Amino acid sequence: MKFVAFERNKQGTGASRRLRNTGKTPGIVYGGEGQPQLIELDHNALWHALKKEAFHSTILEMELAGKSSKVLLRDVQMHPFKQLVQHIDFQRVDAKTKLHMKVPLHYVNAEESQAVKFEHCVVNPVMTELDISCFPGDLPEFIEVDLSGLKKGVSLHLSDIKLPKGVTAVTGGKKDPVLVSVVATVAEEAAEPGAAAAPAADAKAAPAKAAPAKADAKAAPAKSAKK
Repeated sequence: MKFVAFERNKQGTGASRRLRNTGKTPGIVYGGEGQPQLIELDHNALWHALKKEAFHSTILEMELAGKSSKVLLRDVQMHPFKQLVQHIDFQRVDAKTKLHMKVPLHYVNAEESQAVKFEHCVVNPVMTELDISCFPGDLPEFIEVDLSGLKKGVSLHLSDIKLPKGVTAVTGGKKDPVLVSVVATVAEEAAEPGAAAAPAADAKAAPAKAAPAKADAKAAPAKSAKK
């Protein structure tokens, strides 16, 4: 994905405020062998670019002063309540240095799984993105996770999926985190106790029907005593 940036000479709070008033967004590019470079971007173009998933998770091609370079989006500062990007940071990409990135998880085929199709369960994504480490050339735009094998009561863990070639998950000490959980629907859970309660209700009703017979047995001797 490609975007255009322009060199920025002035810095500071006042200069950044004046820049925003003209429809521009201040930013910086750092990392690699070069010095940090102050830049500015067209705010409207940047706003629309930020709505695209690829802008956040892939290597970007930045055109600056007639030259192109590979960068990654590293930080975005938004206004507390306005639709305004206040500042943006990019990092230069070195092809020989591993990256640490968060990439989206795309879950597919959940509706084809036994859990959803036959067991009427609900699939709850626990993680929507995954921390990974890889070289720039191996960086995926997203990781697709097939959920067609899900079953009732069985969660999907990180160890259950195959990561793209050259990609390593960074779990931060968690041995095998859960990606997706499978939960039975409320209607199904309510049906099970109801079915179990039916035999119990019938068992209680049986003695109640026999009660009048006992009363007749006591009444018979009373009539013969009067005769």
